[in-house]
Amino acid sequence: MDGDNPFTSVLNMINIDSSVLQDVERGFNLPPKPELLTQLQHSLEQPEPELHDIAQLISQDVATSAAVLKVINSPCYGLARSITDIRQAVMFLGLDSIATLVTGFLLKQAYSQHQCCIKLERFWDTATEVADMAVLIGKKIKSRVPTENLHMLGLFHDAGIPALAVQYPDYINVLEQANSDHSRSLVAYEETAYRTNHAVIGYYLASAWNLPKDTCLLILRHHDHHFFNSCQDETLRMTMATLKMAENFVHLQRRFSPSQDWQYFEASALAVLDLENDDYLDIRDDVEEYFIDKQL
Repeated sequence: MDGDNPFTSVLNMINIDSSVLQDVERGFNLPPKPELLTQLQHSLEQPEPELHDIAQLISQDVATSAAVLKVINSPCYGLARSITDIRQAVMFLGLDSIATLVTGFLLKQAYSQHQCCIKLERFWDTATEVADMAVLIGKKIKSRVPTENLHMLGLFHDAGIPALAVQYPDYINVLEQANSDHSRSLVAYEETAYRTNHAVIGYYLASAWNLPKDTCLLILRHHDHHFFNSCQDETLRMTMATLKMAENFVHLQRRFSPSQDWQYFEASALAVLDLENDDYLDIRDDVEEYFIDKQL
């Protein structure tokens, strides 16, 4: 097996059996799906979802409502006017985008800092930046992939990391080793230490929370260097390419070096997104402007 690519046995794991998921949940401390998300997903599955009922459901949770409005009114969305209540938000952005924002906030609340050996605030700041960059790229290239799908993947793709950090008190050491040694990937270090990795755990978590199957699959494979050679679905390819570019942009801004994966994904990602070097540099300028505005 390729030490840098420990996914051979799970690449085709698109559907997840409920009994297998229950076994994982018993052996691994995955956060349960919040009741609010269960109710929201049930409402969205109706033949004709009622906007008013969904807005009222979200509004009953004050913390979630405030968090959603904060995100909507952030520079990333670039709205011409402020959105002041959830009903406005639902009407303006649509059900899918609102559901994504609610899911993202609930995910952040699912982990407790006192149980976790990494700094969750820093982790979620980075995840949010990757999600924002994915949306920025999607809008810039006029991607056919819905922006809410890009945002959800950007936010959720590394959700297995805090799960591992809660489960294993020494996980911070594994993370630091991987950050200082670029000859091996984080998933390789995780496999050595725990016989699993954050992509697999993230896949189980996303499945348990009933996220779209495509999102679950991309979470599972987001460190798989052979992804573009084996996946022929154009939407999945574009979504993965956008994620890897977003990860790289954030890594460049935060650590002043390319992400570890970018060397393996760069050529395919640029080809899938039909980007010449000048186009890439143009997007990078927008990314730099985003981070400058964020610091003001």
